[in-house]
Amino acid sequence: METTLRGVGVSHGVAIGEVRHMGTAVLEPPAKQIPADEAEREQGRARQAVEAVAADLIARGNLAGGEAQHVLEAQAMMAQDPELIADVDRRIAVGSTAERGVYDAFAAYRALLANAGEYLAGRVADLDDVRNRIVARLLGVPMPGVPDSDEPYVLIARDLAPADTALLDPTLVLGFVTEEGGPTSHSAILARALGVPAVVALPGAGEIAEGTVVAVDGSTGEIFVEPSQEKRAEMESASAARKAALSAVTGPGATSDGHKVPLLANVGGPGDVPAALEAGAEGVGLFRTEFLFLDDSKQAPSEEKQIAAYRAVLEAFPEGRVVVRVLDAGADKPLDFLTPADEPNPALGVRGLRSLLDHPDVLRTQLTALSRAAEGLPVYLEVMAPMVADRADAKAFADACREAGLQAKFGAMVEIPSAALRARSILQEVEFLSLGTNDLAQYTFAADRQVGAVSRLQDPWQPALLDLVALSAEAARAEGKSCGVCGEAASDPLLACVLTGLGVTSLSMGAASIPYVRATLAKHTLAQCERAASAARAADSADEARLAAQAVLSGE
Repeated sequence: METTLRGVGVSHGVAIGEVRHMGTAVLEPPAKQIPADEAEREQGRARQAVEAVAADLIARGNLAGGEAQHVLEAQAMMAQDPELIADVDRRIAVGSTAERGVYDAFAAYRALLANAGEYLAGRVADLDDVRNRIVARLLGVPMPGVPDSDEPYVLIARDLAPADTALLDPTLVLGFVTEEGGPTSHSAILARALGVPAVVALPGAGEIAEGTVVAVDGSTGEIFVEPSQEKRAEMESASAARKAALSAVTGPGATSDGHKVPLLANVGGPGDVPAALEAGAEGVGLFRTEFLFLDDSKQAPSEEKQIAAYRAVLEAFPEGRVVVRVLDAGADKPLDFLTPADEPNPALGVRGLRSLLDHPDVLRTQLTALSRAAEGLPVYLEVMAPMVADRADAKAFADACREAGLQAKFGAMVEIPSAALRARSILQEVEFLSLGTNDLAQYTFAADRQVGAVSRLQDPWQPALLDLVALSAEAARAEGKSCGVCGEAASDPLLACVLTGLGVTSLSMGAASIPYVRATLAKHTLAQCERAASAARAADSADEARLAAQAVLSGE
């Protein structure tokens, strides 16, 4: 009998196939004592396993490329964390085996993060994956992972670690469903980059029996268990129609009555550029430069290294717009040379622009590198600061840009509610705003963006979040300046229409989402988008807002 489940759709498309579950293994080693004279040997085993796992993660990243590479390199750094390794050594010194020392050290760190309620708790799945890989190597057992199958299937897992998601074969993995995660988790971001339909935060997904046929709608978040032939035909027809609509609409983003809405790409470095160009991106709306810095957490990359990376992206968009976010370190992206090590809550501490203002030499080098990288290129360079809280922050950043001789527009990201509430004040110092809806939702609702249990509060359809978007867009319009969206909200085609109706002037997203957004915008007038935006803001919940906007745009 057909049943319907609903999670959070995070990657567009439809997948119909049999369920295969992520492989599991018992990875808790026995708690036994070793003689003192074996401690040094066990410590050596542990360190060899750590280095092997780190090397494997980096190798997987090199194979995957793009944003996945940056994620896996960051995970490799997690494996080599000096404090964790020191804790492993201490536990082995008092009698633990190598595998038990690793298991217990990671468990202690995991519990510390979870109990403290820190933002870094959002990386618990990544931490667990690193632990499992090290322990499995020490025990000599297979790693849990993507199942072997000659036939295409829908993958179901409690959560997917970046190392698994990055190397999914789209010809075999039709789509995936996870019990944990959220719309901005690593697995969701990488699924969009791969173009694989995906649904996350679906409690009970693991109870769907192996071999059961399911239909996954990565747009709506619906899962149909044992769908009828009619439901299959309906979904396949809708998917075919969607693909036809995508191929029929080309060119710059615009509503059906010609209102231009530039569609830009979010990139992490030169490796993400080919996909952006193939999708027809009109430029880059978010260049996440922190991935360049994550290559070595001990020191900032040289000015020359930065210039090379920036220029590779700038050259790809001649006469296009490239918006660069300066280093956003802290919280889930700590850097030893920049980030305080003893903050009780890094997400609410010294991160983003706050870190850079405390280390003006790092900011100055980056701004100088950007200036030099853009020399002689016909590109429209714009540079923005993360985590701007007020006018003083905006002024400090604009002053730093001028002092570095940067010939570009200076902007501020709106990720903190205070910035949205005082957007007009901030615009006295900068020339544009860019809404980072992922963090803006997190700080508005006090809901960690990586925790599945609070995913409903991370839903970008929340009317309170739309109110903050509207405030920012209205302030920009009043000042004659631009206000874009570069958070994951822009990747939802229906929500893209609502954002346009709220007055947002550009939309930036993962490359795979651009065709969907372009085709949907082209079907509606600006007036329809404005009515849909009003209807969504008048609702009392995210679900009601989505349905209200859908009703307006479908002409109901």
